[in-house]
Amino acid sequence: MVSLKKLINSVLAEDNKHSKIKQSYLKRTPISAEKFLTAESFEPSGVSRQVGRWSPYPLTLVRGEGPFLWDVDGNRYIDMLGNYTSLVHGNNYKPIHEEINRVVSSGTAWAANNLYQSELAQQLVQRVDGVDQVRFTNSGTEAGNLALLIARALTGRYGVLMARFGYHGGLQEFEVGSFNLGGPHTYMAEYGNAASFEAVLQQHSEKISAIFVEGVLGAGGMCPAPASFFIELKKMANKFGVLLVIDEVISLRLGFGGQQGNLAVTADLTMMGKLIGGGFPVGAVGGSREIMKVFDPNNLQVWHSGTFNGNPVTMAAGNVSVRELTVERIDIMNQLGLKLVKGMRCSARKYGLPFSVNHSGSLLNIFFSEHTPEDITTREDHRMITKFHLACLNHGVTIASRGMFVLSTIMDSAIIQEALERIDLAMKDLADEI
Repeated sequence: MVSLKKLINSVLAEDNKHSKIKQSYLKRTPISAEKFLTAESFEPSGVSRQVGRWSPYPLTLVRGEGPFLWDVDGNRYIDMLGNYTSLVHGNNYKPIHEEINRVVSSGTAWAANNLYQSELAQQLVQRVDGVDQVRFTNSGTEAGNLALLIARALTGRYGVLMARFGYHGGLQEFEVGSFNLGGPHTYMAEYGNAASFEAVLQQHSEKISAIFVEGVLGAGGMCPAPASFFIELKKMANKFGVLLVIDEVISLRLGFGGQQGNLAVTADLTMMGKLIGGGFPVGAVGGSREIMKVFDPNNLQVWHSGTFNGNPVTMAAGNVSVRELTVERIDIMNQLGLKLVKGMRCSARKYGLPFSVNHSGSLLNIFFSEHTPEDITTREDHRMITKFHLACLNHGVTIASRGMFVLSTIMDSAIIQEALERIDLAMKDLADEI
């Protein structure tokens, strides 16, 4: 096992200038460093989710409460990530916590229905147009797998068309899009460019079962697309006999009916996850009654099961999470998002830093460049965003290492103002090192 001293020396040796930002991180989080060394001995790369791994080592967090997180070293952070959008009501949200305590006292899972799954399904049906019925899974990745199984069963085709740099979970067919690679069953087009999707369909439609597209290109840099793009995709889906699957795992929070509701577009299938589990593992696929007949036991076309699908703990937590994500709360988050963007622009201008942002409601991704890139892989500010991520952590703000910020309903103007003051210090540190 590598010693803590060796780890610190190797980290500093990587940077000839001995970055003050990096040195501050090392000094602030020594116990996290020790915990990472232990984890690295038993988990490859010391983590079990790739986005949780950053250089020189990730934090070890021990507690979350409201808009705050605490690490094992006792440092407090404003949580501006929300476990990658899943904690829409912040950490340890009291109504969810109380409901979970009540439900867990009666058991956590059994091989039968429970009282909460139909209630959550009903809530989702009432919110999302085109969804008459819902089938639950344990993650967004599983939801993507299930949606693809449905499309393949209904079309008799095996391929999938998705946006380059899109993300629909860890299934092999979808992972190739994240790395700009081709695959034997995956075809790719450019997000927001309907003509590029049509060109692929013109050439390969006989092999393609579905178009998969996100409401907002989340992992690709929070890139939005206009309603016209989705409308054209729906027309193409009808024309070429494929299904349009809109992935709302991230974007459901952007409106009462998700991003589809904002854009007045209806998918054939809708993928959901993140916030609908109230902080617990979850995924779901919703569609019309006609499409969801694939699960009819009298004419079964798709076999789908899972030990923890629709488990009572997740369903109960999800009921509270979805019910309390009201139009009013969404509007408040959206306004706070504007305040956050405006404040960061001011700080960047003050320190002479190039700055641009992709912003959709309570979700945003920043770039230290004059213009936002077409997707996150073509960004040219890798060195700056890496330093800024650590600088934010040093000043008590957690964000994604790629520059993604996520707001929650328990935030208010005072929290955003505190975050901006801390982010301003992080930008100053960044400007001093470049």
